[in-house]
Amino acid sequence: MKNVKVLKTILLAGLLTFGAPQMPRTEAAVPAYILEIIRQGVKKAIVAIDLKIQRMQNNTIWLQNAQKVLENALNKLKLSEIAEWGERQKELYGDYYEGLWKVKSVLSQYQKVRDIARMQGRLVSEYQQAWQIIVGSGNFSAKELRWMEKVYLGIMDRSIENLEQLTEAIQAFNLKMNDGERLALIDRVEKRVRFNLTDLMRFNERNLLINRQRSYAKGEIKTLNDIHHEKD
Repeated sequence: MKNVKVLKTILLAGLLTFGAPQMPRTEAAVPAYILEIIRQGVKKAIVAIDLKIQRMQNNTIWLQNAQKVLENALNKLKLSEIAEWGERQKELYGDYYEGLWKVKSVLSQYQKVRDIARMQGRLVSEYQQAWQIIVGSGNFSAKELRWMEKVYLGIMDRSIENLEQLTEAIQAFNLKMNDGERLALIDRVEKRVRFNLTDLMRFNERNLLINRQRSYAKGEIKTLNDIHHEKD
């Protein structure tokens, strides 16, 4: 994905020139430039798809109007004339019906790609919410946080790779691909992105569960200590 690679190069250059933000790794976990790459990649993908969807919707409106003209003409004919007239017009209006079907088919594919992009964007927000809780709780050791960092970084790196696949899916609409080939490509990208998001959410769930358990244990210990002091 050229745009993603260019953006990553620019952001890395900025970090090398001005220096990375001075903050403990356990507070940052995933570097800001990686999150920004994902955000910008998702934003560009959604904008590109929305523009394509708008054009396709305009085509759909035009074709639907043509369809209504045909149907209105048929309704004005007598039943005995419909078969003969319909046969004569079949070739003329056949392209309209076929075009309408193709536009609607491609439109649904565009919408699916947009959903994939939004799923990709959700990855960042799900990570940030969980990491803020994890670090702020004080329930994890530095060693545990470093291990979590590595896992989260791996998930985000795969997310960047998925952005490249997402761009390929968008570009596929401009290539000479049939519906089957394009759908197969979109399905592959969706599976990768969905797996990546599921992976992140399971990891978040595991970490947040441990956090709740340790918070509960701390509360129990405090209660016992309070009871002990009262007896004293």
